[in-house]
Formats: sequence, C-alpha cells, structure tokens
Amino acid sequence: MSTVVPRGYGLVVAALAGTSLLLFALVEAAGVPLLTDPLPTLRAAGALAAVLGVALLVADVAVPVPASLVMLAHGALFGLLPGAALSLVGGVGATVVGFAVGRRGRGLVERVTTPAQRQRADRLMARWGALAIVVTRPVPVLAETVAVLAGTSPLRWPVAVLAAAVGTAVPAVLLAAAGAAAADAVDGVLVLGLSMSLAAALALLGHLRSRAGR
Repeated sequence: MSTVVPRGYGLVVAALAGTSLLLFALVEAAGVPLLTDPLPTLRAAGALAAVLGVALLVADVAVPVPASLVMLAHGALFGLLPGAALSLVGGVGATVVGFAVGRRGRGLVERVTTPAQRQRADRLMARWGALAIVVTRPVPVLAETVAVLAGTSPLRWPVAVLAAAVGTAVPAVLLAAAGAAAADAVDGVLVLGLSMSLAAALALLGHLRSRAGR
C-alpha cells in the first residue's frame, strides 16, 4: 500500500505547517526574549522555572517555542534526571494537546476530504501513526503537525501518548545532559541533530520492516 498522504489531507498538512512557519517568522521578527533565548527568563523565575519550562514546551503546539533551548535550560537549571523528566512531561504534553486539537477538528477535516480519502488516511495512521509521532517528535513544525493530524484519525490515545514519550525521551535526556554540563546553544544544535538522525534511523527501520513483511 502506498504511504502517500491523500490529497485532501495534503491541504490540512500544508495549512498546519504554513501557520507554524508564519508564527515562527513573526516571533523572530518581534525578538521576544522568552521565545528566542529562554534560559535567562527561566533562571530568573526561580521556583516557577520548572512550571514555566513545561508550559513553554506544551505551548509549542501553537507558539514557535525553541524547544531544544528549553530542554537545555532544564538540564542547566535542574540537572540531568530532573531536567530530562521536565522535558519529557512538556514534550508529551505538547503531543497530547495537538492530538486533542486534532480530535476536535475532525469535523473540519471531513469538510475538506472525501470519505475515500479519510478511509485511506485512517489506514495509513493505523499502520504508521505511532511511528510518525515517534520520529517527528524532535523535529520542529513537523512534530506539532503530525500530532494534530494523528488526532483526526482513529489512532487511540494510549498509543499516541506512548509514541510521544518514546520520541521525546532521547532528545530530552541528551539535551538535559548538555545543559547540565553547561553546554552552549551550539552544543544544543548538535544534540538536536543527533536526535533527529536517530528519528530518521527509526523511520528507515520501520520502512525496512514493512518491506520485509510484504
């Protein structure tokens, strides 16, 4: 079976990704400190830094938050294990919110797609949805887009939450470790690149397993 996204869903994906990119450009132009370099604000927040950091990661669904920098800040402020745990909660929370938005938006999707397109997309999500959430979790824009799209499908809540946890765990630990070691933003970019490479490897493994099964 082809894994090409049905045409109507292509419009949904383009709209979600385009909106995210537009918001990112607006935030960059505005130069909002919290959304460009969150560490100083989190450090100044004191005991509320943990809550604010998790809230930022969850808000990444709607606002272009530099998630990798927030995860670095968690490591720098709270250490490896607590920092990774906070990032894991925030990352999974973002997927949960995106998935819930998708559930609420299924009526809109039904208006821009045909029953045949929805059936095909549902089959794709049943087969690839969990893996798509895992491998896109470290990828800006795509993570939120896939979470919302998965919510429009019959993919079950427990599967989506577990996939989000698996996809968030590696970057959360790596970035917390980098932050705890007082790494700078450049190191964060390198760690994010490693986690995205792992995501690509997982996607390739899933594809190879599918071909072997056929």
